[in-house]
Amino acid sequence: MRNQRNRRSIVTGTALLAAAVCLPLMTGCKRAPNADVVATVNGHPLMRADLEKYYQNSLGDAQQQPSPEQADNLRLNILHQLIDDEIMQQRAAKLGLQATDEEVDAKLAELKAPYTEEEFDERLKAKNITIDDLKHDLRRTLTSDKVLNKEINSKINITDADITNYYADHKSEFNLVETEYHLAQIVVTSQAAEDAGNLQNSKATNDADAKKKIQALHNRLESGEDFGALAMNFSEDSQTASNGGDMGFIGESQLQRDPNVYNSILKLKAGDISEIQPIFDPQTNKVMGYAIFKLISREPAGQRDLDDPRVQAAIRQELRDGRSQLLKNAYFEMLRDQARVENFLAEDIFKNDAH
Repeated sequence: MRNQRNRRSIVTGTALLAAAVCLPLMTGCKRAPNADVVATVNGHPLMRADLEKYYQNSLGDAQQQPSPEQADNLRLNILHQLIDDEIMQQRAAKLGLQATDEEVDAKLAELKAPYTEEEFDERLKAKNITIDDLKHDLRRTLTSDKVLNKEINSKINITDADITNYYADHKSEFNLVETEYHLAQIVVTSQAAEDAGNLQNSKATNDADAKKKIQALHNRLESGEDFGALAMNFSEDSQTASNGGDMGFIGESQLQRDPNVYNSILKLKAGDISEIQPIFDPQTNKVMGYAIFKLISREPAGQRDLDDPRVQAAIRQELRDGRSQLLKNAYFEMLRDQARVENFLAEDIFKNDAH
């Protein structure tokens, strides 16, 4: 009995001594993480290999490598995003909202639709990702969307009173000072460029080639082919090709800077396409390419009334987007507060650079 009591006293004393040593040091007695782990979220490890993969992808084809400080900053920002994503994935698991295999496959098919199998594989190879990497990221993105739709977007209600109040406070924003034209374009140039800016990587190499290409596209449009699809696949303007050539609304005074284009568009009705228009280099005034324009709509100058369905739709979307962003920010902060996060990369950077 006496020996047992002595053994208990030794064990208890050892535990108390260890606690006494650890209490003042706190982090000094924390179990050292695996070198392959850069952070944990509620005990779930985030791996260094995954961080490095996203880090390398973020550099792209940059010729100049970042400085050590810039590299550390970039890695910290990427890891912050990975931590937020893991928090969201764990929330989705709790709610039973993970994306299904069918949803992932459907999204993948949507991404692959504009390409041949070989073209799609080449694009993945250029980005240094595999099809499994892509499916992994798609699953996590779709899962996050399902959580946000359930927890936030489904609960946003924009009332008629909200729209009326917004219109009253922003009435001047719906008064067009001049006629505006909603346009789309297909552009072909004879200038050299590494990237054609379209899905087919189609690029004219000289003026004769550009004329031939734009004429062929105009013929296809007159045969009834979709303007947006042709723009995405063949237009050489990288800023608009990905949006089906959509240029947004252009004011009349801006259009008038090019009288040929302006006069061509004046003749169009909504849905019509223009004749082929030359594009001039503003410095040399020489032809540098060709364009086809589509008039989507013409908005005359004047005050837009609240009973205009387009005004109501624009206000509703504006209010919904603003409220959604506010709630998302608050939602993420709440989830972060509830999560147990250990960022070992941040600790290492601070420990090594704070001396």
